[in-house]
Amino acid sequence: MPTAARCRRSMPGEVIVAETPLLQVEGLEVRYGAIEALKGVSLEVRQGEVVTIIGGNGAGKSTLMKTISGLEPAAAGRVLFEGRDITRLPGHLRVPLGIAQSPEGRQVFPDQTIRDNLLLGAYHRNAGAAELEADLKLQFETFPRLQERQRQMAGTISGGEQQMLAIARALMSRPKLLLLDEPSLGLAPLVVRKIFGVIRDLKARGVTILLVEQMANQALAVAERGYVIETGRITLQGRGADLRRDPKVRAAYLGEH
Repeated sequence: MPTAARCRRSMPGEVIVAETPLLQVEGLEVRYGAIEALKGVSLEVRQGEVVTIIGGNGAGKSTLMKTISGLEPAAAGRVLFEGRDITRLPGHLRVPLGIAQSPEGRQVFPDQTIRDNLLLGAYHRNAGAAELEADLKLQFETFPRLQERQRQMAGTISGGEQQMLAIARALMSRPKLLLLDEPSLGLAPLVVRKIFGVIRDLKARGVTILLVEQMANQALAVAERGYVIETGRITLQGRGADLRRDPKVRAAYLGEH
C-alpha cells in the first residue's frame, strides 16, 4: 500500500505541512469481462521522481497506465492526483489537470505533420502563439531531428522518430506527470540509448515520470524507485538500485541466472 502522506518535523510554533504524493493508486482493480487484469494494485509517485514499473508481457503494465490516464475504467480502488480522487474522471479531463501519456505503440497522427502533432499536444491550454512557439522551440532543442522534419507527415518518419514525437507531444501539454508506456518498444539499440538519454535529461529538469518499460535494467538505472508487477499484482517494490541487485529481479528481468 502507498505510504501515508509524509510530514516533515517542524520547529516550535511552525505549522507541519503534509507532503502528499503527486499520484496515489490504491487497491486498483480492472476487469475485462471475466478476466481480472489488475488485482488490488497500489503505488505512489512523488513530485520530481522517476518511478518505473517492470513486468512480463500480459502482467498488466499498460492496463495500469491506461487506467491512470482515464482510458480504462476501474472496477474497484482509487486513483488520486494531487490528493484529488479522479477515479471516475474521464481521460480528456485528466489532461488539463496535468497528466499526459506517451502511449505504447506511439500512436502519432500519421496524416498530420510533425509540427501539427506537437500542437495537438497543447490543444487544451488556450495558449497564445508566442507561448506555443516557445514550447515548440524547447521540444526541438530536446529532439533536434523533429525540427529538421517538422513539415513532414508523421506517418513517414522512422519508428524512433515517432517515439520522440509521441514524447514531445505529451510534453507540449506541460504535464505535472508524464506517463511513458514502453518507449523503447521495437526500437534499435542506438535509438533506445537516445530515448533513455532524453529520459535522464527530463529527470534532470525535474519532470515527474511514471515509466513502464521492457528494458528493465535501463529503466531501474534511471528510476529512483520501481515496482514489479506480475499477473496483475505488485510483487516487489523498492529503490531502483536495490531492485537491480535483487536476485529474483535479476533472474526474471535482467537475463541473469
